[in-house]
Amino acid sequence: METSNGIQDKSLQSAASFKAFLLTSSTKSNMNVYEHLTQLLMKVMDEQPQNVVDVIEDMSLDVKRATFEGMQSTLRDLPQITAAELLAEQQHLLFSRPEDADREEELVETPLPNVSETGFYLEQAGVGLAREEMQRVFLALKQLVETQALMRCRLWGKILGIETSYIVAEAEYREGEEDEEQSTDEEAADGEGRKAETHLTENETDPLPQSTYKPPPVVPKEARGTGANKFVYYVCQDPGLPWVKLPSVTPAQITVARQIRKFFTGRLDTPVVSYPPFPGNEANYLRAQIARISAGTQVSPQGFFQAGEEEGEEEDETPRDSYEVNTDFEGRQVAEMVESLSFWVHHTQHILKQGRCTWVNLAVRPGEDSNEEDVEEKEEEPDEPEPEVGPPLLTPLSQDADMFNTPPWSSKMSSTLTSQHAVAVLRSNLWPGAYAYACGKKFENIYIGWGLKYAGEGYSPPVPSMPQKEYPSGPEITEALDPSLEEEQALKDSLEEQQAAQEEMEDTEEGEEEDDD
Repeated sequence: METSNGIQDKSLQSAASFKAFLLTSSTKSNMNVYEHLTQLLMKVMDEQPQNVVDVIEDMSLDVKRATFEGMQSTLRDLPQITAAELLAEQQHLLFSRPEDADREEELVETPLPNVSETGFYLEQAGVGLAREEMQRVFLALKQLVETQALMRCRLWGKILGIETSYIVAEAEYREGEEDEEQSTDEEAADGEGRKAETHLTENETDPLPQSTYKPPPVVPKEARGTGANKFVYYVCQDPGLPWVKLPSVTPAQITVARQIRKFFTGRLDTPVVSYPPFPGNEANYLRAQIARISAGTQVSPQGFFQAGEEEGEEEDETPRDSYEVNTDFEGRQVAEMVESLSFWVHHTQHILKQGRCTWVNLAVRPGEDSNEEDVEEKEEEPDEPEPEVGPPLLTPLSQDADMFNTPPWSSKMSSTLTSQHAVAVLRSNLWPGAYAYACGKKFENIYIGWGLKYAGEGYSPPVPSMPQKEYPSGPEITEALDPSLEEEQALKDSLEEQQAAQEEMEDTEEGEEEDDD
């Protein structure tokens, strides 16, 4: 009797466990086998179809479908537009032409260069962009010229980034264009000065200790149209996207850019985290690197440009910053330009260590009245800084110095088999990605790279400066050793003897005065 009860209990336990297993819900549909079989059997009982065994699978699918009918919607989600489709829509505007466009505009001299011809010669040199991309860039430059009313524009190059790249366009500075950045800087300086004045007036009763640190004088940036700010640069991530005008570059940004190495992200508003701290975001860092690359790699055949005529007698004191096209230039042979770097010259000003193309004396404040006596005193001062002088314009490339035992330039011929139709190609080893070609009276410069200078075998970041001292050290705050008991007794005896001798002298002086009376 007991054995039969035990067997019955075990069967009940196994049945309960099996029922619990059937009640386990699915992780995908949130259904379980028990409820599904219950609904399926109820459907069979209600319909009682013939040959149930043959249609049981279809009925099971109908039961599942009925469960999900209420959850489904008649509306379907629209497919998401991909980034490639968005870019194609924006680039579609490049290929459209307004119906009211006059055909007479084609006869007018355009400020755009022949990008297709430039792309052909760069292809012969083994460098450049793809033909389709060059055509889209050409149309994007045309759109830039029409929207900004530029006098001259050319493709400067392409700077690669981690996320996206920058297509850079170089435009000529327009005279009369107001410098909005200068006005904003002046307003910011006025605001800081007012804050400082209000801070001082609030703390007149209990003034805070003032710092004795004097920061070095700020090197003023060069005006628009001169030096490192001679040209204006626009960038875009892809042809068809809006062009963004880069701000003017400052000497501080160029100085710090020479000490750091950072890859570009492709977003202009990205902060530049580095040591030394960079004064600006990625847009300012991009502009500083463009100025450095242009100053070191913008070259042309010797004789294509000639020094411009300047009025006045200050030609010998200040370096020339202008040139003009030599109409008598007849071109040079490709073999000569490949064999010797003396037939190539720099036509962009060199950037000095100060971060400017023209040196400025920071000891003389602008607007300060200078008399002849002050000039003589300043000449006698030994701390007068020596002016920096860089190489003049149109200096041959043969005078460029080697760096890290590496020649600064490499030249070659595009084809040695058909040398009569070849192109002279010049490559910069200090700025990988900078190329130039020359063929007859035609030449062009382009940069396609990461925007970093060759740094030799390896790069070591600069060491942080020494921490500033908390207080000046001197004898009045230097801790001294405590005197011993014998030293204290000897000092006390010497003081007593001095006091006794002083009292005796006073007594003798009083006695002499009484005798005189």
